[in-house]
Amino acid sequence: MDGQGGRSWDVIVAGAGNAAFCAAFAAREGGARVLLVEKAPRAWLGGNSYFTAGAIRTTYASLDDLRPLLEERLTDEEAAGIALPPYSPAQFLADMVRLTEGECDRELAGILARDAADAVRWLHGKGLRFRLLFDRQSFAVGGKRRFFGNLTLGTVGGGQGLIAQELAAAERLGIAIRCESPVVGLLRAEGGAVRGVVVRRPDGQTEEIAAGAVVLAAGGFEANAAMRAAHLGPDWARAKVRGTPHNTGEVLRLALAAGAQPHGQWSGAHAIQWDANAPDTGDRGLTNLLSRQSYPLGIVVNARAERFLDEGADFRNYTYAKYGAAILAQPGGIAHQLFDATTAPLLRQDEYTAPGITRVEASTIRGLATGLGLDPAALEGTVRAFNAAIRPGAFNPAIKDGKRTAGLTPPKSNWAVPLDTPPFLGFPVTCGITFTFGGVRVDAAARVLDRAGRPLPGLHAAGELVGGLFHHNYPGGSGLTSGAVFGRRAGRAAAAFAQGG
Repeated sequence: MDGQGGRSWDVIVAGAGNAAFCAAFAAREGGARVLLVEKAPRAWLGGNSYFTAGAIRTTYASLDDLRPLLEERLTDEEAAGIALPPYSPAQFLADMVRLTEGECDRELAGILARDAADAVRWLHGKGLRFRLLFDRQSFAVGGKRRFFGNLTLGTVGGGQGLIAQELAAAERLGIAIRCESPVVGLLRAEGGAVRGVVVRRPDGQTEEIAAGAVVLAAGGFEANAAMRAAHLGPDWARAKVRGTPHNTGEVLRLALAAGAQPHGQWSGAHAIQWDANAPDTGDRGLTNLLSRQSYPLGIVVNARAERFLDEGADFRNYTYAKYGAAILAQPGGIAHQLFDATTAPLLRQDEYTAPGITRVEASTIRGLATGLGLDPAALEGTVRAFNAAIRPGAFNPAIKDGKRTAGLTPPKSNWAVPLDTPPFLGFPVTCGITFTFGGVRVDAAARVLDRAGRPLPGLHAAGELVGGLFHHNYPGGSGLTSGAVFGRRAGRAAAAFAQGG
C-alpha cells in the first residue's frame, strides 16, 4: 500500500528492508501510526534483505526449540535423524567477540545474542515462516544430517520470501508504505527533537512529513563507489555490489549532520566471494545464487595460479564475510575456486549449478587452467604441491576435521582433500560487498546518540546504520538477526517517544 498525503504519523521509518519492517511492526504494536518511506521504486522493495539467503542466526538448547517455528513439521523419526549441537547466547556472544577480534561493542553484541531467539519467535508470530537450512548448512555423515557453523534457521523462500512475508504482515497491521521517496532531510523541533523527514517526490519536489519520531533503517554506503573508496580504500571502488543499488549512504550522512556519533569500523565491510561476471549491482532474479560459498571443500587461487588464503581456517559461516576483501587485494581483484569430482557432489547445488553462473569444466588441470585463463604450468605446480602436502586423516565436512596440509603457506587447516579426480571444476570469483560496518552509535533502546553520548530526541536507528557490532569479520546470519533485534527495539522506543513516553 502507499502512504497517503494529509495523514498524520506517529513514527516514520526510513527504509523498507528487514530492519525497517521490524521497526514498523514494533512501533505499530506500541499503538503508533506508522509510515515507511523508501527511496527505491516498489519493484525494488526489500533493500539488501531481499538478496539474502534468508539465514538468520538464533540460539537454541536443542532442535526442540526450533521445531515449533518450522513450516514443515518434523516427525519424531525425522528429528532423530538430525544432529544439531546446542547454541547458547553465551556462544553467540563469544563468536561475536572472537570474529571481531574483541572490537565489537560488547553491550550491543550482548543484546544481539540475548535477544536473538525471542526476536525470531516474535517474527514467527507476525507470520514469518521458517525452515531448517538442510541444503546450506548440513552434510549427511554417519547416517544423520549434521548441521555445522551454528547457523540452522532460515526463512521459507530465502530473502525474497522474507520480504514477501514482511510485506504481507505490514498490510495486515495497517502500516503504510511510500516508495520513490528518498529522505533528504530531517525535521527538527525548536528544542532539537527530530519530528519528521523531508522526502523528494518522484516529480523532483521536496515534501515535509511530520511525525512524533523517526527510525533510520536505510542501509549503509556499500552501493556508493566514492564513499567506499574514501572509507574502505581505493580498490573498493571496483567491488561488485551484491544487493540493492539504493544503499548509497545519504541517510547515514543526514544522521551525522544532525549530530549523531559515528561508531564502528568505517574502514570495514561484509564482502564475500561473488561470481566474477555478475552485474555491478544485485540481480533480482538470481539474488544470492551468485555467491560461491563451498570454497572450504576446494582450493582458491589468484590470477597467478597461487593460493593466498586458508580455505579451511574455520566453517564457512566464520570466514566468508572477510574473504571478499582478500580477493579484492589480489591481482585484478579476481580469484578462482577449484574442485574435482570428489568434492563436486558436496557443493551447494543452487549456487554452483544455477543458470547464468560462470563455470569451467575440464578433464585435466592443464585444461582447467586454459579455460580459466591461467598459466597451465603454474596451476599444475600449485595443485601438485597442495596434493603432496595433505596429511593423513579422515575427511568430515560437518566438523572441523583437522585434515590439513603441512609445509604450505598459507596452510589449509581443515578439509584438505586432493584435487586429483576429473572432471575438474573452476569458478571465477571476485569481491561482492554486502554492507558496510561503519554507522552511528545507538544505546540499548536503539536511540541514536550524539557525540557526547546523549540520545538525540526522536531519532532511532536499526540495521546497517547501527555501528559497532561488526569489525573485520562477521558470524553468518547475524545481519538479519541484528535487523530484527534492533529494529524491534527502535520501533518500541520510537512509539513511546512519539506518544510522550
